[in-house]
Amino acid sequence: MSMNGGPTVIDSKLRDEICRFGRSLFERGLTPGSSGNISVRLDGGGWLVTPTNASLGFLDPDRITRLDAQGSVLSGDAPTKEVPLHAALYQTRSAARSVVHLHSTHSVAVSMLPEVDPRAVLPPMTPYYLMRCGRTALVPYYRPGDPTVANAIKGLAGKYSSVLLANHGPVVAGDTLEAAVFATEELEETARLYLLLRGLNPRYLSPEQEQDLAKAFKLSFPDHSH
Repeated sequence: MSMNGGPTVIDSKLRDEICRFGRSLFERGLTPGSSGNISVRLDGGGWLVTPTNASLGFLDPDRITRLDAQGSVLSGDAPTKEVPLHAALYQTRSAARSVVHLHSTHSVAVSMLPEVDPRAVLPPMTPYYLMRCGRTALVPYYRPGDPTVANAIKGLAGKYSSVLLANHGPVVAGDTLEAAVFATEELEETARLYLLLRGLNPRYLSPEQEQDLAKAFKLSFPDHSH
């Protein structure tokens, strides 16, 4: 905020970017109705977050909620009920500057399959999945808005930037809003590929190819060996 209490240029720009990305996600069917939410962490310790019961396709930048570092509302509409989910990722991933949560169809579908490994829900199908998402963890089902979901996220110890909430949808952190959106889209496309190829014995990237990517792009993947 500026000295007179009004929004700063950066604040206004971030609000506009949230609206722009939200509309793009909505118009491409990646989160229907009033589902999904987006947040951006601010330099002063607070954050901007989309309001409760707001469609990502029709956001008003002036009504986006501004929270202080303790999560109290400073301005805008009432925030999404998923604030504890976002807060847990920010607390455990210090580099995260944005969090995107969607109800994207294929990601939700994969979160309901019995065979997925909670430590690596999707196999290493493409290099860009590994580059943008790393590995994806699955956390058990929680009622939407249940504050105890934060404990499940904190239990991952900040090792994952992409998480699937069982029977609910993906939540992804990024070092910018754009990075978080792109990673969420990559996760959804990889989930779609997995469903298309399920049962066809596809060829995944080998451990050697994963190691090559990690070395070339300075990636770090959580261990999911038994």
